[in-house]
Amino acid sequence: MLTADQLRLWQNTLPFWISLTVVPLALLGAGLGGGWVLILPVYGWVVFSLLDALTGLNEENADLDTPEEDLFWYRFITIIWFPIQFCVIFAMIWWVTHTEHLGTAETLALFFGVGVISGTIGINYSHELMHQKPAIERWMGDLLLASVLYSHFRSEHLLVHHRYVGTPRDPVTARYNEGFHRFFPRVLRQCPESAWKAEAAMLARKGLPAFHPSNPFARYALLQAGFLLLAFLIGGWIGVLLFCFQAFVAIWQLELVNYIEHYGLTRKHLGEGKYEHVRPHHSWNAAQKASNWLLINLQRHSDHHYKPNRRFPLLQTYSAEDAPQLPYGYPIMTALAMVPPAWRRYMNPKVRAWRRQYYPEIDDWSAYKAGTNPLPR
Repeated sequence: MLTADQLRLWQNTLPFWISLTVVPLALLGAGLGGGWVLILPVYGWVVFSLLDALTGLNEENADLDTPEEDLFWYRFITIIWFPIQFCVIFAMIWWVTHTEHLGTAETLALFFGVGVISGTIGINYSHELMHQKPAIERWMGDLLLASVLYSHFRSEHLLVHHRYVGTPRDPVTARYNEGFHRFFPRVLRQCPESAWKAEAAMLARKGLPAFHPSNPFARYALLQAGFLLLAFLIGGWIGVLLFCFQAFVAIWQLELVNYIEHYGLTRKHLGEGKYEHVRPHHSWNAAQKASNWLLINLQRHSDHHYKPNRRFPLLQTYSAEDAPQLPYGYPIMTALAMVPPAWRRYMNPKVRAWRRQYYPEIDDWSAYKAGTNPLPR
């Protein structure tokens, strides 16, 4: 018999395993074809938007003194996700290249859904894993990123984004008035470069050259090449193209999320390239319950940047007095971001209200909006 404490632990943990529901949905789409191939994007955006409306907000915070052993089943779903995603991706490549069940349009729609899995869940879980110390977790994070050809995200995120968020040196802090369709190509260009420079600088401080074997870019390249080779061996060039397509969809989803998480929010420049420390009000917070289950509390982003190594079950939510609030969960907000005029009409007044609330002493925001403040030292 489970004790009351054990039962409570399972009740709190199980909602975060909701990601497993995408696997039978992927199989359903592949098996039935037709309109069923759209079930994964509908599930991710429409169903979870409705669930957010039905379940409301979760404004409770976990006990920060929770022992590590009580977090095991939270951690476990993130650790086992790579083999699950691996099987889904390559089973789908085998299925569509060895059967004539699906037409071209159905196949593309199906792999768009696979990209929804590897972006919404896979990259998100890799983000959780890369922040942790155990080697098994970091390796699982690396494998998940390699499966979407975006391995440099680990270096860029840990060495650039967290250090320079809200400053002109951070590529993924979306600028005020910057539409997603300008933001997306910009970060695709700037992030690999900034990640490489950060790793090279770290090696230089140790007296080592940029191409030293300890540079993780060598590992990134080998892992990604291995996945591409496997896609070719299973499905030929069609398999490679489908693998790359799902990877692109996953990257698009990641950068959509990056876009909304910090849109228009900047850290105060203190002079001579010095910036204030990162605080909860430098990220948009969202307390929607259902989408936080699917995204393992990623929407509690204010606390993640405030305490980057805090495991997802312990991330805290904040009130409107302490952090800016998104009015809806990520499913609705990312869809809105795809329509830049509607996004600006809705979010720009919120950014201006944030400025008045936290920085009433700043009269001229032009350098912040243009990203022309001095680079941080």
